[in-house]
Amino acid sequence: MPTPDAPDLAPAGRRLRLSVGAAVALGLIVLSAAVGWGILRGQASPADVVPVEEDAQAGATAGLYVHVLGEVENPGLYVLESDARLVDALAAAGGTTGAADLTAVNLARPLSDGEQVIVPPKGTATAGDATRPAGDGLVDLNSADQAALEGLPRIGPALAQRIIAWRDDNGRFRSVDDLLAVPGIGEKLLAGLRDLVRV
Repeated sequence: MPTPDAPDLAPAGRRLRLSVGAAVALGLIVLSAAVGWGILRGQASPADVVPVEEDAQAGATAGLYVHVLGEVENPGLYVLESDARLVDALAAAGGTTGAADLTAVNLARPLSDGEQVIVPPKGTATAGDATRPAGDGLVDLNSADQAALEGLPRIGPALAQRIIAWRDDNGRFRSVDDLLAVPGIGEKLLAGLRDLVRV
């Protein structure tokens, strides 16, 4: 029996035990929730991975669409690697026929998406005709060789070489205005070429 001047410690001890019990219970609830959340996330992850794999597979099929016509064994539309060159397009089309004029095409030229390649028969092509529709009369900046470029007004050997070098370094000309990026070609020279060339 407690003495009159000693405090009663029973209620404080009871409160301490209740607080510890509540803390332990709360910890177990939080731990259970965390484990449950982790399990749910683990179950959802396979479904989340499928679109990523599909996107990767779709990206693997991306490439250049090139239409190959003329003196090739199998004319048609081909999907090539993004770094393909004209020789790759001709190989995809089964190679050239015996009548093909390979002097009219630059086999080493890089290709661009959406381009059309025409391999002319011997005796019918002039330089730079490899991707030019018949009767066009314009010099194609993306396929013309040095001789064809030198046939343009005020384009000499050095400037023709710079045009070809720019094309080799940067890919296809997207517009005639891209000629302004070639060293030595300004607005005045471009104005004189605009109606004589195409891309």
